[in-house]
This record gives sequence, structure tokens and C-alpha cells, in this order.
Amino acid sequence: MQGGTMIELSSRQLEILELVRKHAPITGEQIAELLGVTRPSIRSDLSLLTMLGYIDAKPKVGYFVGNRTAKETSDVAQITQRLVKEVMSIPVVLRETATVNDAVATLFLHNVGSLIVADASGALAGVISRKDLLKLTLGNAQAPSVLLGMVMTRYPNIITVTPEDTVHEALRKMIEHEVDGLPVVQPLDRADGGSGAEAVGRITKTTIARLLFDMTAHLQ
Repeated sequence: MQGGTMIELSSRQLEILELVRKHAPITGEQIAELLGVTRPSIRSDLSLLTMLGYIDAKPKVGYFVGNRTAKETSDVAQITQRLVKEVMSIPVVLRETATVNDAVATLFLHNVGSLIVADASGALAGVISRKDLLKLTLGNAQAPSVLLGMVMTRYPNIITVTPEDTVHEALRKMIEHEVDGLPVVQPLDRADGGSGAEAVGRITKTTIARLLFDMTAHLQ
């Protein structure tokens, strides 16, 4: 922010910033060469980035990451290294004996993208998503009465995290497996002597986006 106004960096300025992050210390001539332009053509970009604190320069050494970039990088690291248990939401759970109609109503009521399905003992039985329900109900007049236990993705064939995992690990799993959210689980000792998992929370891409938004709100 400069003079109370948020300055939006251009695509080339962002490219310069990324080059400095990767190759610091790096000279203006080296930056220009990597961008395929002349040194004078980026002089104003380098001056602006230096003035805003994104990069800094040392004579005869080159450009390196400035205090502002270091702080923002540090802020992001603080968020991604937080534990899932610190940021997770309350799980939205239905029994496997609930119907597809129940699931659709619950999705709209809680405005979530997926539901956690539990068995009679409270153990995680599976997950059903908004996409699953859409596929099931399109052109299927019998779908509303179908039990979730018959159509859900069954545990352990679902991706989960634990309360002690980091936000970074949760985000990695969401990206790798192309899902919007994950159940947060912990071991459960069943009354019948068996073992399983209990859903104690959920974490979604929206959760993480909200954390990042809150972190950068002071910059607006």
C-alpha cells in the first residue's frame, strides 16, 4: 500500500519478483536476460518494486528479496504450518440409513460440498459429495429414497487428515486428489472390539482461502 492506495503489480513485475525469489542475489542485467528484454526496459519496474519493499538491492551484488516479500512469505508459512485441529470446522454428519433426499436437504441447509456418513456406532462409514448426489438424482425418480449406505464412497477408500496434520498437508492432499474438502479423523475403539475412525471435523479449500484472506485483509 502506498499513500493509502493498493498498488497492483503488473504481470512483468510479478515475473521479476519470482526471479528474485528463485535466484537472489541477481543483477538487473540477469533479470532482463531471463525475461528476454533490455535492462533499460525494466528499470522502472525494478525501481517500483524496490520502493514498495518487495525487493532490495546492494551495489555490485544485485537484487534480493525485500522485507515486504519476506514478511508475506512468512505469514503464509505461519498459516500452512498451523495444525488442522486449530482451523477445522464442525463435521456435518448423517447416518448411513439416511436417504439421498435427507442428504440433499442437509447440503442446502449447511451450505457444504460434502457430507460425512457414520454408522450406528458413530464410526466413519463413508463420504458423499454434492457431485455424487447430482449424478445420482439426474433422471432417477427413485433416487430420493435410496439409502446413503448404498451410494456413498466407503471408508477407507476416501482421503482424510488427522487433527495433528498441518494445513499444508491437508491442502496437498486436496490438490493431489482433486477434492474440495477432507474429513478430519481420529482412531475410534468400537464397542464391539473392532477399530475404526471417527470424524471430528472437516477442512476445505474454503477454510484455507478464508485464512489467507484474513491474513491479507490489512493490505487492502
